[in-house]
Amino acid sequence: MDLDPSNEADVVVVGAGIAGLIAATRCAMGGLRVTVLEKSIEDRYVCNSRLTGGVFHLAYHDVFGNEDSIVQAIEASSANSADPILVRTVVQDAKRVVRWLESLGIRFLRGAGADWRSSILAPPPLPQLGRKWEGRGGDVALRTLLQKLEESGGTLHRGYRAQHISLESGRVTGIRGVRADGSHFSFASRAVVIADGGFQANKEMIGCHITKEPTRLVQRNSQTSIGDGLNMAREISAEITDLSAFYGHLLSRDALTNDRLWPYPYLDEIARVSLMIGADGLRFVDEGLGGVAIANTLAKKTDPAEAFVVFDQSTWEGPGRQRALPPNPTLASAGATIYQAASLPELAQLCHVPAAAFSGQIEAYNTALKNQTLAQMVPRRSIHKYDALPIVRAPYFAIPVVPGITYTMGGVRINQDSCALHTSGSPISGVYAVGGATGGIEGGPASTYVGGLSISGVTGLRAAEHILKATTL
Repeated sequence: MDLDPSNEADVVVVGAGIAGLIAATRCAMGGLRVTVLEKSIEDRYVCNSRLTGGVFHLAYHDVFGNEDSIVQAIEASSANSADPILVRTVVQDAKRVVRWLESLGIRFLRGAGADWRSSILAPPPLPQLGRKWEGRGGDVALRTLLQKLEESGGTLHRGYRAQHISLESGRVTGIRGVRADGSHFSFASRAVVIADGGFQANKEMIGCHITKEPTRLVQRNSQTSIGDGLNMAREISAEITDLSAFYGHLLSRDALTNDRLWPYPYLDEIARVSLMIGADGLRFVDEGLGGVAIANTLAKKTDPAEAFVVFDQSTWEGPGRQRALPPNPTLASAGATIYQAASLPELAQLCHVPAAAFSGQIEAYNTALKNQTLAQMVPRRSIHKYDALPIVRAPYFAIPVVPGITYTMGGVRINQDSCALHTSGSPISGVYAVGGATGGIEGGPASTYVGGLSISGVTGLRAAEHILKATTL
């Protein structure tokens, strides 16, 4: 299909989540002709940016904190697999993104407790079951950005699914795709920004890269990102990073069939101080690495829905009551399965796992915790991020769990200006990737989580600034 000269723009942005709208709005405010293509047809289309908890943070650090300390924390958690230039870029610019959004009238508030909750989109989500996002921080931010985009002359086309990027002599010339009614469209453009958020809702791609049993993961997301941007990037020989990791949480296994049990409450706070036990009655992961790492390891098991988080009454009354919508008592009220027993053998019987292995594993853990030899366990049990709590006070609990996937953490490799890189390592002229479509910062073997909103904001803003600079040269 030839590009339609009547549909001409300086910039075409694929995807109208927060990364895409930040890039589009900044370009439009800079005087460029901007078109945003959104696959969904609804006026208030659902996307991860509307479902967000709204916290701008960096690896659970305050975006306004000491830059060197944050960089060191990210490098340590990633086992140095993250691109150091991208890490430094995100850490340096995250605060600038918050200030820029504030300049548009988007409000932030400071959350209670930890410093990393210093910049939360207002109004914050309400602590309640289900996906009630209307009028909350993410929704308000998107509507504000869209208003600013349109005031600056930009346009949003709903029901437009972009599928192919057009190149001539190595430079982008436009984009092609299909509308919701089945008709085809094309736009001529000097720049294309891929901002469609990853591939978490594409079960075939999840089956190739994340788990062999994609139906045993809960779709803890808007279920709209299906990897079109990634496929377009592959077609033009863009380099793709490791796609094996995702950001997500541990949910009740009943979330597979009970819609009230996602996106909240999740069980990370309990799991990271307790034990994860498989169907064989044995541990299989270093729980001390936290919920994201546990969820990724669980997803790689033959059956991602076979495991249990095991803990005691003290943990149930302590970490179990943390967060605004805690597992205790929310899980029971929402219909989740919670096994409770006066002894470990009885609890093993309820879980249908080998009692000897189950009890022996917990006793070995308690002994190692007392003797300070957790690092010698197999798998090792680290405590550098989170404490380990004993399992000694009856009644004992076990909750069947399953990974919940929020977004994939790999994608198009970019440079510090969000330019998509060719497999040769050089930028593809006029092609950019932002937000959840990118790779090189999060993910990798360590399942590193940095912060989706911060990455989206920085990559979106820097893409726009590079496009604006390029048009003035």
